[in-house]
Amino acid sequence: MEHLPVEVIGNILSRLGAARDVVIASATCRKWREAWRIHLHTLSFNSNDWPVYHELTTSRLEILITQTIFQTTGLQSLSIIMDDVDEFSAAPVIAWLMYTRESLRQLHYNVRTSPTINIIEKCGRQKLEVLNLSHNTISGVEPSYQRFPSLRSLSLSHISISALDLSYLLTACPKVEILTLLSLDIAMSDAQTSMELNSPSLKDLSVEAISLEKFILEADGLEKLQLKDCTLEVFELIGKGTLKLLKIDDVSVIHLDIGENTEHLEVVDVSNFTIMWAKFHHMISKASKLRGLRLWGVVFDDEDEVVDMETISICFPQLTHLSLCYDLKEAALQYSLQRSFELKNVIMLELGWTVITDLFSQWAAGLLERCPHLRKLIINGVVSEAKSHEECQVLASFTTSMVGLMRKYLHVDVQFEYE
Repeated sequence: MEHLPVEVIGNILSRLGAARDVVIASATCRKWREAWRIHLHTLSFNSNDWPVYHELTTSRLEILITQTIFQTTGLQSLSIIMDDVDEFSAAPVIAWLMYTRESLRQLHYNVRTSPTINIIEKCGRQKLEVLNLSHNTISGVEPSYQRFPSLRSLSLSHISISALDLSYLLTACPKVEILTLLSLDIAMSDAQTSMELNSPSLKDLSVEAISLEKFILEADGLEKLQLKDCTLEVFELIGKGTLKLLKIDDVSVIHLDIGENTEHLEVVDVSNFTIMWAKFHHMISKASKLRGLRLWGVVFDDEDEVVDMETISICFPQLTHLSLCYDLKEAALQYSLQRSFELKNVIMLELGWTVITDLFSQWAAGLLERCPHLRKLIINGVVSEAKSHEECQVLASFTTSMVGLMRKYLHVDVQFEYE
């Protein structure tokens, strides 16, 4: 160990991450203390890592964190996550941010202070590449000023911010590629009816637990769009057709527009969502490169609607992974299975139910017959604890049918997942 270069020791300490472990390890000898001071580049204070954080007074915590940070000289990644900890004084927190701002590349920050500080004003600017902020307020963002020229990933969680400030903040990050918005408290002015964001560099957007009337995003290079637990009247994406992944989970939206150019879509994952099949299909119908399609727990706006499997086989010839779970109607099912189609490239098929009926076995058998190169079948179902005699009979009939299918398709790996 004594022959290890001090730079290597610095990398070892940085991989430990947690401040408590770094301090203990650095006490090994003078060489390790030197590595801590000069070559440590990653440091993390997380109240969930060490119970003592909750036992100390905030003033004592402020002293410990200050002493630890001020003994380093070139921190590149700093994480201060203080969940369920009383408010800190603003002065020491500002001191931490100012001390590290010239070298910091990553900042993960969840600290409540009194009085509240403007974190955007205090954190590093020129070198910062990753910024994750939680449980804070952002206000007074200056327009038309590239404050974060190197920032590539921005995550805002439980942040209070106005729609205008969020727009200005995104403009201040000319190279941002990843944007995550979680449970934001978004203030709208009386004159505003929509939140409009513009980023030519953005590639990955994830939005969760947000309610808005109108959300307009202009992003020419967007490749991944994920919406979860959102309530929106209108969501509109203005771009150049670069989208590769679309994921929607438990979203209420009246008008969803991802643009006409969807040729590059490779994965569409929709769950717990009400759809009009004709409109939804039109939205993704040009995605000839689609490889994964998941429609899980979807509800049709018209009860007579059904997922048109023949259309899927024609529009998405490269489809390899198909997952379906929705209420089956006998007339619609018979119509769908009577159509002439073949899913030639599907190798993984996942089927599910929330309430099992005799139709499920027919559906599974019909789809298996039309997937000549299938390798894996996953059956995902919900089984209630209190089952009537009729439900037991249906489940027994389904089991018998599946045993028959497994004997017929010996080359298919069948997996059952019940909840």
